[in-house]
Amino acid sequence: MAAIDLIEVSKRFMLRIDGAEQAVQALSSLSFSVRDGEIVALIGPSGCGKTTALRIAMGLEAASSGRVSVDGVAVSGCGHDRGMVFQHAALLPWLTALENVMFGLEMKGVRGGELRAGAQRYLDLVGLNASGNRRPYQLSGGMQQRAGIARALAIDPKVLLMDEPFGALDAQTRETLQGELIDIHARTRKTILFVTHDLDEAVLLADRVVVMQHGSVQEIMNIPLPRPRGDLEALRGSAAFAETRYGLWRAINATMH
Repeated sequence: MAAIDLIEVSKRFMLRIDGAEQAVQALSSLSFSVRDGEIVALIGPSGCGKTTALRIAMGLEAASSGRVSVDGVAVSGCGHDRGMVFQHAALLPWLTALENVMFGLEMKGVRGGELRAGAQRYLDLVGLNASGNRRPYQLSGGMQQRAGIARALAIDPKVLLMDEPFGALDAQTRETLQGELIDIHARTRKTILFVTHDLDEAVLLADRVVVMQHGSVQEIMNIPLPRPRGDLEALRGSAAFAETRYGLWRAINATMH
């Protein structure tokens, strides 16, 4: 069953350039589905519409035409059935890590003792059990991103949307969080749709990769690596990983010509 469907989604912007209105077609009849419990990556050249598709799926922007549905229900604006993790954690600086996660739960209507206990469970899930009383400036970039993931997961969304969630981090922290996301997915079985420019990340995390070009689907590629993907060091060094990455590179490269 599909957890989220994008059906013939198009998006057209009007920009003023040198005093003249110019139309920009960001998405053109974009269609794909993400199955329940699946991880799907969106990848493609800069400007191909990846982030626009994710923002429309979240309800942060409206499509010019087409529709998005979650569990068969049409999306109209933001909702608690979807959680969003941005490239930068976008934590509220005057709140602690725990209070930032509580804020998401409060927006969902959670009150009383469950509010703090629920937030703490998700901080524990992302490895921040001892850092809940720190404000964002007291957290490393990786810890801030963990708090952002905890905030998104705490509302128990049907679909977790992630826009280059590890793109602003150093390579070592990025690899650590990739492993942690695999572990979180194994424990929660959340449906995840994420944007990345990193071929290794797409192969490592995803069940399928949607290759985009000029606002539409160029190709959908299955990742033939079994789950659970526990030993990431061995996986990265395997022939299957290298072959799959090369196949994805060829698909991306084909969009450039």
